[in-house]
Amino acid sequence: MSVETRAVGKTYAPVTYAVGREKIREYANAVGETNPLYLDAEAARAAGYADVVAPPMFAVVYQSPSVMPGIFDPEVGIDFGMMVHSGQEFRWTRPVVAGEEITSTTTVAAIAERGGMGFFDFEVVSRDAGGEPVCRGTWKMIVRGS
Repeated sequence: MSVETRAVGKTYAPVTYAVGREKIREYANAVGETNPLYLDAEAARAAGYADVVAPPMFAVVYQSPSVMPGIFDPEVGIDFGMMVHSGQEFRWTRPVVAGEEITSTTTVAAIAERGGMGFFDFEVVSRDAGGEPVCRGTWKMIVRGS
């Protein structure tokens, strides 16, 4: 396998996600969250939030539409059929709540080859409507050799 690194540093168009109350509740229920801040608007308001709070890993929901163009970009060169999602790391600035619009921008952070496999890292910065960062994510993919 031979990987091309010319796409390192490439940044994709920002993608905006409207965070909905029901999407947060659906996500919380799907992953077994029981914290009332994620499910009950009144409990969230009593705790000082404007609406239900997104569980931290809800970042996957608002960041993934931003990552997909990089994964399928021919210049990056990922063979999707041989790809394995190998990890994610997130750093949050503050909780996201229902009613916000979060804009995520993805950059190809690294491409390397080791042991006949390709390693691809994407950095994602998600910002609120005021331009303040709410979450930074690193998405890691491995492409197995043929």
